[in-house]
Amino acid sequence: MKAAFAVHNGRLAPVFDTARKLCVVEAEGGRIISEKMYGLSEESPFRRAEQLAALHIDLLVCGAISRMLQNLIEAYGVKLKPFIAGELSEVIQAWLAGTLDHEHFMMPGCCGRRRRGRRDGTGRRRRRQGKIF
Repeated sequence: MKAAFAVHNGRLAPVFDTARKLCVVEAEGGRIISEKMYGLSEESPFRRAEQLAALHIDLLVCGAISRMLQNLIEAYGVKLKPFIAGELSEVIQAWLAGTLDHEHFMMPGCCGRRRRGRRDGTGRRRRRQGKIF
């Protein structure tokens, strides 16, 4: 499997849309076969999605990502694991071990922690407005 990690200063880039580097790791059986750094296109979101497809990326691990860019990347058949944070080496090891879902790698204020407090994916505001019973 080939995974790409958006990089900024040795950590996962907080926003994929503005990241300038990509670490591409190919692994088999939980072991790294190859690891290479690439520059990311700054031309357009379309070019970024094309670049991932041209590199034959199976999975993109990143921080935040715009909905439009996420949809473009998924249209090329690349799976996404967004809202991940941490040191690049730790994130790669967690990916290899299958532990990226651990709370330690979640971006602060994103996803996992808040979702646990919601019921059936609905927010308090909608319940207060009487739209949810």
